[in-house]
Amino acid sequence: MKVYEAKHIRNVALVGHQGSGKTMLAEAMLFTAGVLSRMGSIEEGNTASDYHPSEKERGMSVFTSLLHVPWQEHKINVLDTPGYLDFAGEVLAALRVADLAIYVMNAVEGVQVGTELAWTYGLQRSIPSMFVLNHIDHAESDFRTLVAQIKERFGRGATVLQIPAGTGSRAIIDVLLMKQLIYPKGGPPVETEIDPAFREEAEALHMALIEDIAENDERLMELYFEKGTLTEDEMRLGLRTAVLHRQLFPIFVTSATEQIGIPRLLSFLVNVAPSPADMPPAPLENGGTLKADPSGPPVAFVFRTMAEPHVGDFSYLRVYSGTLEQGMDLENAQTGALERLATLYVMNGHHREGVPRMVAGDLGATVKLRDTHTNNTLRPKGTAFVLPKIHFPEPRYAVAVRPLREGDEDKMMQGMHQLVEEDPSLQIIQDPLLRQIVLAGQGEMHLEIARFRLKNRFGVEIEFVKPKVAYRETIQTSARTAYRHKKQTGGAGQFADISVHVEPLTEPFVPPSDITVRGEVTAETPWGARVHFVDAIVGGVIDMKRFFGAIQKGVLEAMQNGPIAGYPVGDVRVIIYHGGMHPVDSNEAAFRTAARMAFREAFKKAQPVLLEPIDEVEVMVPEAFTGDVMGDLNTRRARIQGIETEGVFQKIRALVPEAELYRYATTLRSLTQGRGIHRARFSHYEPMPRHVQDKVVAEAEAMQEA
Repeated sequence: MKVYEAKHIRNVALVGHQGSGKTMLAEAMLFTAGVLSRMGSIEEGNTASDYHPSEKERGMSVFTSLLHVPWQEHKINVLDTPGYLDFAGEVLAALRVADLAIYVMNAVEGVQVGTELAWTYGLQRSIPSMFVLNHIDHAESDFRTLVAQIKERFGRGATVLQIPAGTGSRAIIDVLLMKQLIYPKGGPPVETEIDPAFREEAEALHMALIEDIAENDERLMELYFEKGTLTEDEMRLGLRTAVLHRQLFPIFVTSATEQIGIPRLLSFLVNVAPSPADMPPAPLENGGTLKADPSGPPVAFVFRTMAEPHVGDFSYLRVYSGTLEQGMDLENAQTGALERLATLYVMNGHHREGVPRMVAGDLGATVKLRDTHTNNTLRPKGTAFVLPKIHFPEPRYAVAVRPLREGDEDKMMQGMHQLVEEDPSLQIIQDPLLRQIVLAGQGEMHLEIARFRLKNRFGVEIEFVKPKVAYRETIQTSARTAYRHKKQTGGAGQFADISVHVEPLTEPFVPPSDITVRGEVTAETPWGARVHFVDAIVGGVIDMKRFFGAIQKGVLEAMQNGPIAGYPVGDVRVIIYHGGMHPVDSNEAAFRTAARMAFREAFKKAQPVLLEPIDEVEVMVPEAFTGDVMGDLNTRRARIQGIETEGVFQKIRALVPEAELYRYATTLRSLTQGRGIHRARFSHYEPMPRHVQDKVVAEAEAMQEA
């Protein structure tokens, strides 16, 4: 297999909404380049990209596939990404290592939410970009309306390089070359003069393209003023610079399934798209940079990990500096472990071919790295190179999980941890207090794919259930009680007498008038709450030096399962102000029991209340859906904090009880025709309304009785 230098490599990511034709565009590229003898299809499940069982079953991309297309002495690495919003993490990983984003659009459907979201990711990365309008041969396609939408939503930098020669036509007019390209079925493309019916429009677009190119380059502007035009080579050079600096975003047209426009697109990528050598040096976490220099120190970044049957874990990587070779020892910057590189591969989906080395700028894979995962940097031992991590999206949907078969708990956890290593946009949350394991991701489909993979790969069947909410209990006023624990069963007995005063934990502490503070300590509970213990014993009625620790333990035991509904108790102050002891029968166990019972009784008298977690939620929706989304939020007890415009979206900020957000991602998708997304993060606890509390208490009592 040929090894390519950085200047002869192109790294492109196909991104866009589900159904826009990204996978078939990648398939057509491979077929046009002679890599495939025949094109596969989504329906037959035999494309080079979608080869995983979960992709074949659903007829859609779930994972990013790495492919390579040889064309005109160049290597085009193609990252075919999923378009379904649940798999946004795959898109982010691909854009992290690509040098050009190709936004593939369905010319019939127009601009869709998957494209808008991917565009947002591209803006964050400042990645050079272009548009490919696919399915252009369909009679329902509307090229000019779609171009107007693109300019409106993505800016005037979007510039037309090609137009279809009529609706449903197999001919394309290239306004850069000023030629008409006809793609007959089963034959090579034919270059002809432009049809007179389109000549005037093509000439106007050609001049507009020249002006767009010259506008971004002073030298070319001077040439344009001097000659009134630019040569094809001058245009190509200017376009290359403008694309690199995100000043222009070329618009191409194709029909992937009919192989229309594919050869021209490949040639454009070779002639105009930036190479790794053209891109700015990669920033490092320590503030330095790395150039794509094959003679530099060998540094690579693992952008995804995927286990393949009968092979093991594939680590997909981009070489940012130097040259990787089989047998080379590199240090994992995150773990400090040394990893020996096994065979290096170039990939075409699940087909792989070994290469002797990989140079700076290239994408490929290796296997059997012992302790290296997604987001890890490989570098020479003792160096300080660390490449920035991919920031995967926060979870938007969560379910509690449990195995269907008893005894599969360990197997389930091992499988889920493996999935999270491969896909960091999944998260596992374990809450020992609620005794549940939560799997969180981007949506229902995301988690369903995880369940499918657990069953097919690890032999573990799991079920999803509604996750419990981490409620807390607290008090709203102060109360006192006394409790005497006395037990005599022959021999040494148990005796402890204790009086406690409980109150909400407020700052600063102002002791009641009849209390004399002798000592105090604040303890942190395992669930993150605080309890302030105050020693107010006078006259030595309780030996606090001996029994204070036991009293603390008893109160903490009572706090772990609160008196209202069995949820952990939130911030309280406990003052031990009176009591009694027996010279023989008093011991730590007795005071631990007395403290536990006294706290529970006092707690019940102090106007106890349930606290619920409140999330800070941001919802991004097109303006047309704002009213419906606001109405739905109001039914979820939300408090709207504000609305502001962000790009083509309205951003609604609200405080929403966590209990009301179960399956919200699915509801939002339904309300907005798939165009709404949201983020939620914990904000604080606050008392819940009485009618809601009564319902939660009733549910807790029913569970205890069951």
